[in-house]
Amino acid sequence: MNIRASSPHQASRQSFRTLGRALGYIGHYPRAAIIAYGTLLIASLAQLAVPWLVRQIIDAITDGTLANAIIGLPPAVQEQAVTMQGTTLAEIQQTAAGAEDALIAVCIAIVVFALARGVFAFLQGYMAEWLSQSIAFDFRNELFAKIQRLSFSYHDRNQTGQLMIRATDDVEKVRLFVGQGLLLALQAIVILVGTLIILFWTNVDLTLVSLPILPLAVLMFMVFGAVSQPMFIKLQARLSDLNTILQENLAGIRVIKAFVREPEETRRFEASVDSHLRQNLRISTLFSFIFPLVFLIANLGQVVVLYAASRLIVDGNLTLGEWQQFSLYLVYVFFPLGNLGFIISLMSQAAASAERIFEILDAENEVETRPGAVEMGQVQGHVVFENVSFRYFKHGEDVLKDVSFEAKPGQTIALLGATGSGKTTIINLLPRFYDVTEGRVLIDGKDVRDVTLTSLRSAIGIVLQETTLFTGTIRDNIAFGRPDASLDEVIAAAKAAAAHDFIMSFPQGYDTPVGERGATLSGGQKQRIAIARALLLDPRILILDDSTSSVDLATEYRIQQALDRLMEGRTSFVIAQRISTVLNADQILVLDRGRIAARGTHEELMETSPIYVEIYNSQLVEDAALDEDVTAAEEGVRP
Repeated sequence: MNIRASSPHQASRQSFRTLGRALGYIGHYPRAAIIAYGTLLIASLAQLAVPWLVRQIIDAITDGTLANAIIGLPPAVQEQAVTMQGTTLAEIQQTAAGAEDALIAVCIAIVVFALARGVFAFLQGYMAEWLSQSIAFDFRNELFAKIQRLSFSYHDRNQTGQLMIRATDDVEKVRLFVGQGLLLALQAIVILVGTLIILFWTNVDLTLVSLPILPLAVLMFMVFGAVSQPMFIKLQARLSDLNTILQENLAGIRVIKAFVREPEETRRFEASVDSHLRQNLRISTLFSFIFPLVFLIANLGQVVVLYAASRLIVDGNLTLGEWQQFSLYLVYVFFPLGNLGFIISLMSQAAASAERIFEILDAENEVETRPGAVEMGQVQGHVVFENVSFRYFKHGEDVLKDVSFEAKPGQTIALLGATGSGKTTIINLLPRFYDVTEGRVLIDGKDVRDVTLTSLRSAIGIVLQETTLFTGTIRDNIAFGRPDASLDEVIAAAKAAAAHDFIMSFPQGYDTPVGERGATLSGGQKQRIAIARALLLDPRILILDDSTSSVDLATEYRIQQALDRLMEGRTSFVIAQRISTVLNADQILVLDRGRIAARGTHEELMETSPIYVEIYNSQLVEDAALDEDVTAAEEGVRP
């Protein structure tokens, strides 16, 4: 799933191109973007005006102070001082009189600019956060929808924890850059460009002295970005590994406790946390090195500028107000440079995360509805496997080899065989969880690849061996495939699956919460709810993957009776471990290493298939021992 490049440099460029693609989502919300970035521009321009206003205050104070000093001199000295200033006494008197008014006006202007900057900064921050959260909303929805659509083969190759971290932490990294990093970057550009223009306008000589600092600092941060971006990719990978271990342990906590594996799993988690910590420390080391170095360069540059400015002031070529203005604007140059490290950090993390997000969004779905696919329509249940071969991986071995059989409408097809013989693969191909490698699967004469997935799977009811229930009530889980089903329909399905009685034994009945993954229910109870869920769909094709494996004999008998009635008129595929459960099947397929070793009814196979006879004889003793229990169970449930 990882995108490979021929070199770290190319990989870095690919990541930043992917980040640009992520930033394209800003276009989904043009009004918010215009407000956020427009107010950013206004707030930045207001900030640029402050040093100029400070210069006006200082110049007003110094000019007023000098004018009052000249006015207070003896007439002879006063005349000489006026001449030295190159002005007239009337102008000096005017300057002295207007100094206070000028000071008040500039102070008012500073307050106005500060208020304007505050208002626009608020709008900028609010709209930027709204914009970033909206983009995160889009990403999470697209990721979830894509994960839902991806075929089983994709999920076979990728860990759940990896997918979870991409839908959560990676999206958050992109959101932080949009909400903070991008704004800081744009603000830095506006302030830096505006400041350089004003610096040249203020004093060309001093600006030329300070310029060599900029390319050196920018170069260092560019190197920092190129080095840090692959490190952030590794950091996210370490976090994904950590999350995978955590997810697996939480899901399998019962198994861990049962096998007393807590110490070993704790050590495994600690090793993953240690790996994540070490990668964080590597990044921190890089940060700790680059920032002091940049600030050292900036301070050395300030020393040079200070020396040059002092010489200009002494020579009378620079006023105190101009120097103060220049100093403040020089801070504006160093301030964006100081933020540049933080910006590059956020950008590198966002680039790495965006690449991981789009790896999922761009993933090829091996099983999807083809263009021009038709609806299934009314399903009769005529199923044909025509020379079907299948392998799970392109270069793997075939797990099914030239399998052909026919199931006529209403027939029950039983699948028998050892583990790994291909039973589950056959039923996975029917609803197109996977596509055949060779051959065709037909339903009512239509290739399953030529019909829409929705209509295909809506016609098939499935009860898997591994029961999955969702957080909610028992009613919610039974009605999972038909959320609009009435309570009466839910109850009817539950009764058919022999689940009604134990459901009503709970105080809340059908409104009983099942807990996470059905933790509050026994294995047999979960299985019966899963059967009821499938039966509520009233499917024309029914798949039962050893669906009675988790129930006791009495319950199995009751479920089997219900299933026998419900399978009437439906094409049913039954995977069973015990022959006794499929004796009445219309056709029994005995699979061996991906091939059909034998087929026929029970009686036919007993005469023609040594493999079937061997399986039958191996279970005969066990079934005979259980026969009395089954009979007792039958009598126990009879009215």
